[in-house]
Amino acid sequence: MKYIQSFIETDTIRTAYYRSGEGNRQKILVLHGNYSSSVFFMPLIPHLEGRYDIAVPDLRCFGNSEARQIDASRGYRDWSDDIFAFCKAIGWKRFVLLGWSMGGDIAMQFASDHTSMVEKLVLVAPGSPYGFGGTKGEEGTPHVPIGLGSGAGTANPLLTLSGMAGDTQFMRNIMYRYLFKAPFRMSQDWEDLFVQTISRVKIGYDYYPGNYQSTWIWPFVVAGDKGVLNTMSPKYGNLNAFLNVDPKPPILWIRGDDDQVVSDHSMLELGNLGRIGLIPGWPGEKVYPPQPMVKQTRYFLEQYRNAGGHYIELVIPGGHVCILESPLQFVTALDTFIAM
Repeated sequence: MKYIQSFIETDTIRTAYYRSGEGNRQKILVLHGNYSSSVFFMPLIPHLEGRYDIAVPDLRCFGNSEARQIDASRGYRDWSDDIFAFCKAIGWKRFVLLGWSMGGDIAMQFASDHTSMVEKLVLVAPGSPYGFGGTKGEEGTPHVPIGLGSGAGTANPLLTLSGMAGDTQFMRNIMYRYLFKAPFRMSQDWEDLFVQTISRVKIGYDYYPGNYQSTWIWPFVVAGDKGVLNTMSPKYGNLNAFLNVDPKPPILWIRGDDDQVVSDHSMLELGNLGRIGLIPGWPGEKVYPPQPMVKQTRYFLEQYRNAGGHYIELVIPGGHVCILESPLQFVTALDTFIAM
């Protein structure tokens, strides 16, 4: 990869980031997703750097940025604070904000905290605004107790162990099983870089995946108050405040047509895994149905529209990282949206 990563000391953490296209008027800030880093966006930079000034930081606990502990009781706000400090350090005051997966939820939190800085918002396969796991119905009704079936206790233990042991082959298999739509493959060079950056995720109770509590109620885990995955629990990660931002930035919501991670039948959500028999003891559809993540996001954005906002939903071929699988569709949609 020809791009060189830079580092900058901010008011919160030492942040690693890539930047390209300096001098172009239109700025785009990109936020990566869970268990990844800024590297995941870099294959797209050659398509964009000729007309946009693009900054792609590593979020706290990921890539080469400083791995300070995550206070999950603040939801996505630790990251929102870091991004504000990063923008202050590089002198950015207004830009298009693009967030992929968990980065999409962080982007909505940032827009709630610093509305005037966000010109437009691009959400690529964002997690449900009501949290990842632990809710039912399109309105995002939480299971009781709140946090049940969400957070760090839902993490794949083999993925956590592979991160601790540096098992790159297991990480490679997980990447292709869940992130991409078969038969898509990265080039060997990019594949190696992706796996290398995944292996840098900081593992621990304060980092990834976090802490959790046990319960006698299926699926037997409740979100804790530390670490990455607990920020996404409905106990802390509800984004309803975003509906009240003023002014309301236009939103482009892009998702893949075969996303295994964020969908109405996610292969990482315990209700769906129970439904298909991978977790024993499932109490059934009436008690613990699969979380309809896409329907929840659409319901949420319809509320945003009814409150005076505007959004566009675009489905393109691919999985959870559809923008890498269908780059021309993504770039065309992004250019059109920014020009509107």
